[in-house]
Amino acid sequence: MTVDEFAGMVRNELPYSPNRQQNLLIDALARFCSSDTPSDSVFIVNGYAGTGKTSLTGALVKSLEKTGRDVVLLAPTGRAAKVFGSHSGHPAYTIHRKIYRGPSGDLSGGYTVMQRNNLTDAVFIVDEASMIGDHPAGATPGACDRGLLEDLLEYVFTGDNCRLILLGDIAQLPPVGSTESPAMYPARFKELGLHVSRAVLTDTVRQSRTSGILRNATWLRRAMLVDPLPTPRLLIEGFQDVHALSGEDVVDTISDCYREDGPGETIIITRSNRRATAFNLGIRSRILESEEELCRGERLLIAKNNYTWSAKIKELDFIANGDVGIVTQVHGTEVKYGFRFAFVTLQLPDRDISVDCRIFLDTLTDESASISREKMEELAMSRLSDPEAYPQDIPWETRLRRLRNDEYFNALQVKYAYAVTCHKAQGAQWRNVIVDLGGIPPESQGMDFYRWLYTATSRATHHLYYLNPGEMAE
Repeated sequence: MTVDEFAGMVRNELPYSPNRQQNLLIDALARFCSSDTPSDSVFIVNGYAGTGKTSLTGALVKSLEKTGRDVVLLAPTGRAAKVFGSHSGHPAYTIHRKIYRGPSGDLSGGYTVMQRNNLTDAVFIVDEASMIGDHPAGATPGACDRGLLEDLLEYVFTGDNCRLILLGDIAQLPPVGSTESPAMYPARFKELGLHVSRAVLTDTVRQSRTSGILRNATWLRRAMLVDPLPTPRLLIEGFQDVHALSGEDVVDTISDCYREDGPGETIIITRSNRRATAFNLGIRSRILESEEELCRGERLLIAKNNYTWSAKIKELDFIANGDVGIVTQVHGTEVKYGFRFAFVTLQLPDRDISVDCRIFLDTLTDESASISREKMEELAMSRLSDPEAYPQDIPWETRLRRLRNDEYFNALQVKYAYAVTCHKAQGAQWRNVIVDLGGIPPESQGMDFYRWLYTATSRATHHLYYLNPGEMAE
């Protein structure tokens, strides 16, 4: 099959006629997937909200499948992988699930070991690549002193003649601890000796131009190119899918969203773990009327990757940071080693699997993103020194190995999942999104705020509510 014939196949899979930018990208991707392209090649697609990147990717995947090519879809988080898979009509996995196995273990909670890519002529497509960090393994579950991006590259290119396509949006928030998204910049790959192609989609598709959600995202993205930054504007008047919301109305609005679409399709996005905790507690008491700390039906957000509780479940390789679990049964609670634990049954709706596991209760309302390394090391030492759990005549090295699967040391770190920070929301989508804008002073409305607001805005698919927008609303 020629390059032109393959490009025509991609166009035929699209549900609309592509615009000029999309046609150019289709031609470029067809050349990239051909045998003329060197195997150590990366294609970066920077596609802004509403530019048709998702539909185009789905058409590319279907076309590659028809030619018999192996296609592997990846995303940084579990929910992003689910969204990517549903839009593309092809299974998608988290990057961590695909490239790592583990953990090999240390006193802070374990790290993972690289797997080998045994595929030939496969095309790897990674969505939400702007979320991929390039920091040492303390920030991501990579091995040794390397970051997730470098591990992903090693995995893909250990395969025979494999290619990598990275889809992202540099207007979104960069990875935690970074000022930019390294996976979206060609220079990073050229430093590693790779061949790089790049395309940018900026033109919104015709069907999206009546959407207030995408109009706001487009205005924010374009405003980021202006120097100096203009005063933020929120376009509300004349749109059915965008609403200004006051604090007095937020409880009724959330209740209506829960009643119509369910808690799983409604989220509050806020700017700090402290505010997320306050919203979560308020929702539980005023809307869900939950009197206990943990109830059946509780929605929990996994705050750190965990490999222990999935070991006995064939379909579940690990429970990923960002996954949502629903409590179907609380078997009991206890206090040990200065921590509070509960043993529960969790349903993982994104994977339609249930797992019996122990969770930390302390993390539910803790304002930190997860338990600190120092506290985890203290827990490890307390557990290893407990003669009931680890007879002290057992060699220290043996106890350390057993700690890798210890049910207390490896209890799931969880948060309530009704309100999240924007970084936790990144890569996911909900029908109803409430963006908390209360108390943000004008002096804080710089580039970081624009990226935060753009990312939060583009998480909504049907209804977007700006909570306490003040003078930004128009």
